[in-house]
Amino acid sequence: MPPLHPPGKNATKWPSDAVTIRQTAVVTPQSRTRHPTILPLMLMFGVIVASSALLMMIEKGILAEVKTPPPQGDLAWRVSSRSNGRVVKGTDAEWQVTQDIRNRTLHTICRKRSMPHSLWELSAVQRKIVLKHILVSDEYRFLYCYVPKVACSNWKRVLKVLAGELESVDVNLKMDHKKGLVFLADLQPDEIRHRLENYFKFIFVRDPMERLLSAYRNKFGEIKEYQQKYGVEIVKRYRKNPGKAKGDDVTFSEFLHYLLDEDVEKMNEHWMPVYNLCQPCAITYDFIGSYERLKEDADYVLDRIKAPVFLQFPERQAWYKPVTKEMQHYFLCNTPQGLIKELIPKYILDFSLFAYSLPNITTASCRQ
Repeated sequence: MPPLHPPGKNATKWPSDAVTIRQTAVVTPQSRTRHPTILPLMLMFGVIVASSALLMMIEKGILAEVKTPPPQGDLAWRVSSRSNGRVVKGTDAEWQVTQDIRNRTLHTICRKRSMPHSLWELSAVQRKIVLKHILVSDEYRFLYCYVPKVACSNWKRVLKVLAGELESVDVNLKMDHKKGLVFLADLQPDEIRHRLENYFKFIFVRDPMERLLSAYRNKFGEIKEYQQKYGVEIVKRYRKNPGKAKGDDVTFSEFLHYLLDEDVEKMNEHWMPVYNLCQPCAITYDFIGSYERLKEDADYVLDRIKAPVFLQFPERQAWYKPVTKEMQHYFLCNTPQGLIKELIPKYILDFSLFAYSLPNITTASCRQ
């Protein structure tokens, strides 16, 4: 079992005719043994991966000789007022192809009849989750679906500065995740419809396994509230000899076992899949930014919403401990392969829709 740190390192009334849509990505504890919906989902994902890989090889060759228009949401050839007029980084062919694959995959999967095509097709539970996670700026006419562990605290600081609740994004105050913020859940159905149809909508995503590892290290390694609320139960449930558990020594494997047995729609937001938090098939987002290109993508959004030029996206806090590639490799390779493979279907839409590779936990890779 690897240690926590690797060595050296307002109520709303809804329409009564809302349709409940089956969500194939949900795997409940009762379905773990038979996995009735996982096989077709995995097959679909296999086709996506195979076709995406071929598409990437073909388009890289084309893009090497021809300048094709960048896909929707790409930053290529955009000039940012926050970079002194210089073209924002990331104009390389690989980024253009990744964005194109992401857009095409979203289109392909989300147009399927089994997927929700509007907010009102979601179940009451699904709709409640997403509305609680979409922040509203009426002055700047945008909607932001926040995803915990994907720089959402800094985006909330930005919204508070835009709303006049904070003087600066750099103010050294404990973050209040509710005060001074407006959520779609606070509005009435007609108000929600208007904003969804007319406002700029965006989200930021992150590699699913990296996000889970970040949540694990932060919540169980640093926050006593989480250790007591979740950690104690996890240890009691998955450790043979738990003793007097304090919840401050949860292993990564125990955490993953816990996620495997959790109903996705009842998960804590810090490890709930992005798909369930933001419903990218029910809501068409105008831009999907990446944690891997946080600064560049954040600058584009700030320019797009016409935020004041003085407003810069916050730098990472000095105390922030990033998840490095080496750290992720260490934790994944010290976790039973079967456990990771069994967990992946719960996050398969996050991997496929946002073009993230599945974790490489082969014996050869882990020997490196």
